[in-house]
Amino acid sequence: MKTVFEFTKGMLPEETTYCPGCTHGISHRLVMEVLEEKGLLGETIGVAPIGCSILAHQYMNIDMCESAHGRAPAVATGIRRVHPDKIVFTYQGDGDLASIGTGEIVHAAHRGEKFTTFFINNAIYGMTGGQMAPTSLLGQRTTTSVDGRKEESSGRPIRMAELIATIDGAVFVERVSLDSPANIRKAKKAIKKAIEIQEKRLGFGFVEILSSCPTNWGLSPTASLQWLRDNMIPYFPLGNLKCPEEVK
Repeated sequence: MKTVFEFTKGMLPEETTYCPGCTHGISHRLVMEVLEEKGLLGETIGVAPIGCSILAHQYMNIDMCESAHGRAPAVATGIRRVHPDKIVFTYQGDGDLASIGTGEIVHAAHRGEKFTTFFINNAIYGMTGGQMAPTSLLGQRTTTSVDGRKEESSGRPIRMAELIATIDGAVFVERVSLDSPANIRKAKKAIKKAIEIQEKRLGFGFVEILSSCPTNWGLSPTASLQWLRDNMIPYFPLGNLKCPEEVK
């Protein structure tokens, strides 16, 4: 009988601690599939900070380093400079990257650091209790915006991909989503391009991945994917914002 599916060697056979319906597991798998297919599992170092991804080292079959909250880009900078022959990536949530770690990610991009960032945007703080994040949408209810986010007090949600794309040192910027099989396939292509850019040492790569958080959104897994489509994608439009000619 022909084999049509195999578990990627990039993922360890561990039971997940993520909530039912959380799409962190999908993004983990996509990154690891790309690294396996390119033969880079033994040549990669990942950095995961505080957040839902804090236990990523239990699932990803590569060398992993844990950083302080928001500081993954600073740690990845040091690792990549000491090991210029390695593939290095950060895996960060929106509360981490777009709030406490904004300075680190902006300056890493500004310096053109030659690592890749995978930015998981689920529009809320996940691990710490569902607080409003810089990416929470207007009107979105969280534990710190019980009546919904208001522009007059909290401003509008920050669009990180667009911000990073304005920085010269960032050479690849794309926003993808995990809400459907078709978009998941597109997400894998973006992840592969980002890794290829790092292999060519062209500069900083950034992939924003729209993800769901059923627990903190108070929705079922199915309803959360629909909420992502109806609410997040219109505000955070999908597509490539920056790409060098070498990998188009």
